[in-house]
Amino acid sequence: MEETLPRSFFARDAVTVARDLIGPVMLVDGTGGMIVEAEAYTSDDPASHSFRGSTSRNAAMFGPAGHAYVYRSYGMHWCLNFVCLPGSAVLIRAVEPTNGIGIMSARRGVDYPRLLCSGPGRLCQALGLTIAHNELPLDQAPLQVFSREGPVDVRAGVRVGITRAAGMP
Repeated sequence: MEETLPRSFFARDAVTVARDLIGPVMLVDGTGGMIVEAEAYTSDDPASHSFRGSTSRNAAMFGPAGHAYVYRSYGMHWCLNFVCLPGSAVLIRAVEPTNGIGIMSARRGVDYPRLLCSGPGRLCQALGLTIAHNELPLDQAPLQVFSREGPVDVRAGVRVGITRAAGMP
């Protein structure tokens, strides 16, 4: 594996960081795999938790870059984000499992590797991520993100079902 990504890697525009996060390996206590899907959220995005400013729930988004922002979605699933510039973060949507597949299978109750980490809720369950991981740095255990080993083909598109607020492009 390559070196862990420094916190400065994340101190950039979330859209740029999201593209650069396709291919690196993410591990939580040694379990995880290659990031294959990510989604950028910026402070001017109406779908972002930071759009209306800092709250106790989203405070991590306004904290230092290179830290985790973990929150509960719909009251049932944990979601993992990597904090970028203040008020912006990248949601980690999917990981291709490579490390600790047995542990992840036991946590998820499924044997099919494709179902282990496909989707933000599944990913957090498989990796054992909870609110206890909120605000932890991404460059030291238990959370580690390693630089990708070579070039990857990144495909990007707009989010479906998200409309812009009045007066926004």
